[in-house]
Amino acid sequence: MLIPSGFASGFGLAAALIVAIGAQNLFVLRQGLLRRHVMPVVMFCTLSDMVLVSAGVLGMGVIVQRMPALIWVMSLGGAVFLAWYGLGALRRAFAPVAMVADGREGQHSLAGTLGRAAAFTYLNPHVYLDTVLLMGAVGGGLPGAARPLFVAGAATASALWFTGLGFGARLLHPVFARPAAWRVLDGLVAAVMLMLAGMLAVRGLGGAAPYLAALHWF
Repeated sequence: MLIPSGFASGFGLAAALIVAIGAQNLFVLRQGLLRRHVMPVVMFCTLSDMVLVSAGVLGMGVIVQRMPALIWVMSLGGAVFLAWYGLGALRRAFAPVAMVADGREGQHSLAGTLGRAAAFTYLNPHVYLDTVLLMGAVGGGLPGAARPLFVAGAATASALWFTGLGFGARLLHPVFARPAAWRVLDGLVAAVMLMLAGMLAVRGLGGAAPYLAALHWF
């Protein structure tokens, strides 16, 4: 049957991939704790997943595989952004005045917040491996009528996850009323962001090596 096989496959695979602790999830969690632009961030992340999975199902994964230069450029760009964000979190973790989850901290505009969400989403090459390549390969291998259901299942999993993460963070408000909790969170954010930045930098520099070596011939 197409409905359970298509929808359930998309939902299950997306759910398995999305729950891992990463830069995007930590960003959504932090916005939920701050109660700043939560709905737009949740909608942006959900729609981005749907667009990327759809692109993969339509065969865009082949194009990504044939553009290695684009991957290392995104890797280096993502490394710079994550390092910048991670150092900011590290600075907050050691700040003498801690933040409180009442919306007074992080007064970024909606455009600025969505810009950060876009960077966390699209400057991470792993998102293309998960959505465009992996999910695209699975969804693209289904019968034609099941492919939209696969995308719908993946989008549903993303919507449920990001909604729960963003709005469920409010349940942690009593915990994050204490300065120590914010320091722990920002310490975790800093560690994850800087680790990912290092991984992306290594990958980006490794991919750029052949191109840099070619410059010596000129």
